[in-house]
Amino acid sequence: MAPYDRPRAGGSPRPLETGDTWWYAAVAGEAAGSFSTRVRTRTRRGCLAAVLLLTVVYAGLVLTATGRRWGDGAMTGRRADAAAVTVLREHPSLAGLTTLSLVLGCVLLLATGLIRKRYALTGLAAGGVVTALALTGLLQRYAPRPRLADAGGLLSTGFPSAQTTLALGVAFGLALVVPYRLRSVAVGAATLWAVGVGAHTIAAGQHRPGDVIASGLVVLAVFCGLLALLARKGQVRPGARRGPALPGLPVTVPLALLAAGGLGVGLWLLGDTLALPSVAPYDPADLRLAHRCGQALAAGVVAAAALVLLGLLRRVDVEGAPTPYRLGGPFVEAAGVPRDGELVGPFTEDRDHEIS
Repeated sequence: MAPYDRPRAGGSPRPLETGDTWWYAAVAGEAAGSFSTRVRTRTRRGCLAAVLLLTVVYAGLVLTATGRRWGDGAMTGRRADAAAVTVLREHPSLAGLTTLSLVLGCVLLLATGLIRKRYALTGLAAGGVVTALALTGLLQRYAPRPRLADAGGLLSTGFPSAQTTLALGVAFGLALVVPYRLRSVAVGAATLWAVGVGAHTIAAGQHRPGDVIASGLVVLAVFCGLLALLARKGQVRPGARRGPALPGLPVTVPLALLAAGGLGVGLWLLGDTLALPSVAPYDPADLRLAHRCGQALAAGVVAAAALVLLGLLRRVDVEGAPTPYRLGGPFVEAAGVPRDGELVGPFTEDRDHEIS
């Protein structure tokens, strides 16, 4: 019994069931300890944390001269990395395949939601992807990258990366449209694909590592905000406690290893690569190390963003129908809890209430 419920007079208080009356359900949904409130609180905190981290990344890797030198060194170091050069030279079709995979990913997201007839959630997922892309475009326009005195012929790439934003947005959108038991598998597999898209943009010189890192934080902030909105509307319910974790282990375990390994190796190498000289000549070994450090950090942040989203959605079902509420009253209380298919209301089937 909630602290604001009044006990019945003339007997022991009957434990209130979820759905006794519609007004009680409305009040309980906004209670401080309700399930919807807990989900809304933690997703809202996740959104704020992602925004704060995005601000730190922009201030550290874009506004400071040291961060810009590190990003330029990581971008230049792709030419000194024999592995990256070999892969791009032997597989020139990777650029076209990346674009094709982005298109197919969007089609898959929409088709999954429409086939399962989750029209509202499909629209919400598509809206999240569009919102993330719109924020990416606004940041690229109104949060420009200051130019260095000696840019070394490098292109001025946008902050964040639009390709990574789209790929990770599709991955996070699947969390809203796939079945609850397949959420970890779908989001984990799609996130691994998004990591590959981000790695290709860095290796091809289209974006710096900081751009890919910012994309992961933008998408995480947007979808955490959408989940907080769903919880505010009461469209979430507790999910099953057992079952979904086991099918997702083959995907979530590599994702967790990638996040831990990428962040660990990247932060360990970051201390050695931040001390790049401000003017040429540069040591090719240092540039190659900066490139690999950037690849590791970008992959680790994108994978960690997916793990954070899955953690926030742990045992949370966003597509389940609301709990059916039954009409309560003195007649129903006297008759006991109604069974499925039994007539519910103040009158019964024997029609003793009719006036003869």
